[in-house]
Amino acid sequence: MADRMNSYETVAASQTAQVLGLNGAQGDFIERLIIVPATTTPGLVTLLDGTTSIPIMVTGGTTTLVPMVVEINAHSQTGPWKITTGASVSVIAIGDFST
Repeated sequence: MADRMNSYETVAASQTAQVLGLNGAQGDFIERLIIVPATTTPGLVTLLDGTTSIPIMVTGGTTTLVPMVVEINAHSQTGPWKITTGASVSVIAIGDFST
């Protein structure tokens, strides 16, 4: 969409329900997540739409430390987008988040 002004927000490891954007809001758009593991057992990454939990990456099983790109391309339905990260994984979220 031409009217979107995408930006990015970083989410450090071990964060719980970090709101994307200054305040976040219903209708915010998330384009993609870039998941960056720090170890081969990075932990879980969960995307939340308000209170709806969407698991994105489960812990363990990886043998490399290569970032993973996950396309989302969705508007939040019930509140701001939020990210929860495991102890050894960070995220770069790209989208149009309320300020």
